[in-house]
Amino acid sequence: MSIPHIPCLRFGVPYRSLNDSAVKDYRDGTTKATLSQVNAGVIRRDLKSMGQARDALRKFSTRELIEISAKAGELFLKEDLSIGEGGMMQSAQEYMETLSATSGLPHVMVQRNMDKIHYALTHVDLILNGLTRGIDLSILDQGYGEHGGSPVCFFPTTEALGLVMPSNSPAVNSLWLPSIALKIPIVMKPGREEPWTPYRLIQAFIAAGCPKEAFGFYSTDHEGAGDILKHCGRALIFGDKSTTDLYAGDPGVQVHGPGFSKILIGDDEIENWEAYLDVMVSSISDNGGRSCVNASAVIVPKYAKEIADALGKRLGPLKPLPVDDPNAVLSGFANPKMGEWIDSTLEADFSEKGALDATAPYRDGTRLLQAEGGTYLRPTIAYCESMDHPLANREFLCPYASVVEVDQNRMLSAIGPTLVVTAITKDASFKNQLLGASNIERLNIGPISTMKISWDQPHEGNMFEFLYKRRSIGMAA
Repeated sequence: MSIPHIPCLRFGVPYRSLNDSAVKDYRDGTTKATLSQVNAGVIRRDLKSMGQARDALRKFSTRELIEISAKAGELFLKEDLSIGEGGMMQSAQEYMETLSATSGLPHVMVQRNMDKIHYALTHVDLILNGLTRGIDLSILDQGYGEHGGSPVCFFPTTEALGLVMPSNSPAVNSLWLPSIALKIPIVMKPGREEPWTPYRLIQAFIAAGCPKEAFGFYSTDHEGAGDILKHCGRALIFGDKSTTDLYAGDPGVQVHGPGFSKILIGDDEIENWEAYLDVMVSSISDNGGRSCVNASAVIVPKYAKEIADALGKRLGPLKPLPVDDPNAVLSGFANPKMGEWIDSTLEADFSEKGALDATAPYRDGTRLLQAEGGTYLRPTIAYCESMDHPLANREFLCPYASVVEVDQNRMLSAIGPTLVVTAITKDASFKNQLLGASNIERLNIGPISTMKISWDQPHEGNMFEFLYKRRSIGMAA
């Protein structure tokens, strides 16, 4: 297959810029694609006309757009779709292999992410039912109607949804998918190493009958990304804490940063901790530890050292495997410097008193290593004596978790803001405290992996409530 050039999409129309960048194989640096780069001026100019893009979507009913989304899901998962200029096409297999080559994700993880996106697209009706709390979707077509015996009216908060996407996990693209059925076009800056998934999704939507005007796809610089966030009425941003903190107080920007997701084991179940090792391991290591819903801490009332040792025994020996090995658990780093920084940060923090690397005794060799042609980090489990240690509440782009002893009556105040909590307990009083905790976004009660999400119950933000507001309305008889 020739090296494709991926253009920008201006209202769905391909646009080749004078400037471009290379998307490279994380192993040997070979170019897998070139990507048109535009400046902020192009984006600002196009944003002035986004009303036309919304008008194109408004010609369809919500039900029609749900059907288009389902068809797009099938095309995304199975069919050849346009990739760049000159009529080039990309099969689902070629997409999987190329994304793996530039992101470091092994094939099995790419396939799982593809399946998640497919499920989201083919169940948009279920997702919207959950997001809207069961309103008649025809209300979105005419703007008003009746729900629960009362008149209701909804109006959009924006003419376009801005997206500044990451490169760490393809399935994050599922978060913006409902916006199309909600008749809100997108304006996207793709991740530097991961233009493949959003571009393929856009092509799947267009092939399924969605108006091309609904899609803006702009590889751009920091200024361009800032303008997407600033000038779209609503936007999503993904990034580390230093990035997302800049927008934490902006109601127009939905921030998706570190999750600091956790597993808590109550007093009543701690004697059975060995029965929950599989849940802990999967929560920590699934998807290469790259998701915000991966558990980054296990909080227990006792046996922290024993649990850390057991997790170290399970995760410490894991090594990189060939990208096409179905048993691959670890992901390579598209940017080797990121792996080096994580390793040096861990080493520096372990040098402080009060923490122990529980994976070290079971790790044959170094944490950071060159293998299978790329840079990898092997899993790390840190036993911490208290939540005050710098490693106790950290999150890294690899399988990492701390194990800390905290009395049950102090757990909820000690864990801080947490995206997902899996609480293993049958204690009715503790359950009630968990249900009332304001610092937990999603709560799993029982031995459920933190990685398990419900599409009709978003774990971080409600896209419908973000893109629409309810208006009081009175109508003469």
